[in-house]
Amino acid sequence: MEKSNEQDSMLDAMRIVELRDTDQPPKDAPMEEEDEISRVIDTDKALGFDFGGNKDEVRDVLRRREIEEVKRFKALDDRKSFVWFVQGFVVVFQCLFYPGMLEVLPAMAIPRLAFACKPRCFSLRPSLVHCFGKVGFGSVAAIQPLDDSESIIKHAILNSDHSHAKEGSESSRKKPQWKKLNAKDLGITTSMIDRPTRKVLNGLKKKGYEVYLVGGCVRDLILKRTPKDFDILTSAELKEVMRAFSRCQIVGKRFPICHVHLDDTIVEVSSFSTCERNFSRGFNYEFEGLDDGCDEKDYIRWRNCLQRDLTINSLMFDPYARIVYDYMGGIKDIKKAKVRTVIPASTSFQEDCARILRAIRIAARLGFRFSRETAHFVKHLSFSISRLDRGRLLMEMNYMLAYGSAEASLRLLWKFGLLELLLPIQAAYFVRSGFRRRDTRSNMLLSLFSNLDKLLAPDRPCHSSLWIAILAFHKALFDHPRDPLVVAVFSLAVYNGGDILEAVNIARKIIKPYDDSFYELLEPRDLDFQTLKDEVMDLAASIKGALSKMTDEYFVSQAMAGYPQAPISDLVFIPLALYLRVSRIFECVIGRAERGFVSKQGREIDYESLAMGSLPEVRHTFARIVFDTVYPLNLS
Repeated sequence: MEKSNEQDSMLDAMRIVELRDTDQPPKDAPMEEEDEISRVIDTDKALGFDFGGNKDEVRDVLRRREIEEVKRFKALDDRKSFVWFVQGFVVVFQCLFYPGMLEVLPAMAIPRLAFACKPRCFSLRPSLVHCFGKVGFGSVAAIQPLDDSESIIKHAILNSDHSHAKEGSESSRKKPQWKKLNAKDLGITTSMIDRPTRKVLNGLKKKGYEVYLVGGCVRDLILKRTPKDFDILTSAELKEVMRAFSRCQIVGKRFPICHVHLDDTIVEVSSFSTCERNFSRGFNYEFEGLDDGCDEKDYIRWRNCLQRDLTINSLMFDPYARIVYDYMGGIKDIKKAKVRTVIPASTSFQEDCARILRAIRIAARLGFRFSRETAHFVKHLSFSISRLDRGRLLMEMNYMLAYGSAEASLRLLWKFGLLELLLPIQAAYFVRSGFRRRDTRSNMLLSLFSNLDKLLAPDRPCHSSLWIAILAFHKALFDHPRDPLVVAVFSLAVYNGGDILEAVNIARKIIKPYDDSFYELLEPRDLDFQTLKDEVMDLAASIKGALSKMTDEYFVSQAMAGYPQAPISDLVFIPLALYLRVSRIFECVIGRAERGFVSKQGREIDYESLAMGSLPEVRHTFARIVFDTVYPLNLS
């Protein structure tokens, strides 16, 4: 039987190779492959990625991945057999030397089996192996073991009161003093609100509805920062908002909101009535008592604020009365630069695990620190983000890395144990380079994103293809360090559309010193033109290879396999259309120089084109980031 299965696998592999070498789909099953290609393109379009290639390009990628899948399953079977053998040996050894293990084996095996049966869960190393003691792997950045999901949730619930007791005022969850502050005293003026948002506010106010600005935009206005967007809360029903404006769309099922389209801008409008329905549908946490002087409107606003994720996001601003309502102590936490959940963090994060990533993003963007309780549950409930779908994870990662706070976000993701779940390849780099959880030093990956941050802001984001290209570039360079001149020529060739000769002539005139603290860069050598050209093209090919590995679930799952205490994550959230889009950034270097390409003059960035993913703009910004990292301006 085993021989028959092996023969079938070999025949499948031979058939896949035949598919790769032919230009047409196989005659015996043409519709299945064409349907799969159409499905991939439709899925990526549904995720918001406009596919710019043709079906042949998708077919080549799918066939290549199918060949890799055959090899992968064979390697996985071999690895599982070895792991089962080791586990069996350990169990026998423990039963011989620790007779008491016979009594607890059934209890340990049943939860383990249940956890293993969960689809697409972050698998953990066998707990029996850890009975020997902690495993050290010779690195100062040792990974802390993470418990399985059931035990963590029980631990979080049972110990939430104990955690609160450590937090002092947070422990008892006493009702914060309700505050109604003059917006002028906080430095907020209506001129700080953009024109499309003012039009929506005025349109609803004229029809007699109450309107408020809510969430992060109020926080940013108090901090004198430019809000990423403005969110409006109104007493009108969403259907009434639809009737008030011509171009509207209600989106979302669990928490529906209305997108109002004005002046090429989308303004988000939510309704008190929607929030009340969600509140009564299962929200059972309330502070003790209410303010003596509260009225019905105060109570409605307070109930709405209870559903917010963080206290600093729970502020409401009435632009007509010029009053900021603070029911959750948000102003106090802003002054203390603290990120704290509105309700107990264990409850908040289990209610919506995406709040963990939002808390990381906001803390990174503002430079705030977590409260003790919030930090505890960010770390110990980090596994729960595996419940989010890939599209949501990509969106959250883009919010972190594309809006000017990428370096700080990566540091926090690493500090709290989320990086090995979201970006295992980059987490492995941190471990191998001896980067501690609370390390304040930098490295090349962080320097690349630091230079990206200097060019971006919440109102000037980049397209996701740019930061994915940076990740792939660094992965290739870390796997195979290069001469700094090779990296300089490569970045210039990307910038000018693939003209390597021009790039070499410019790069040889560089007299600035390179940053020799990066071990991704070799000592400079005297390279002739042909050798330099070959190495540049090899670097471009290596980057495309690294990008392919970043979208390969099996390779991603092996990134942290050398560290027994680390969770194994095979999470890949880069869709095929985005993978192909990033690949095109470097195609000009690998193939022929693009005809008629005119390199961009000056250092000004067209941020509208960059946010849309314009290829010339993305190439220009990528080259600038790489060049400024290798040859920093402030290096003496």
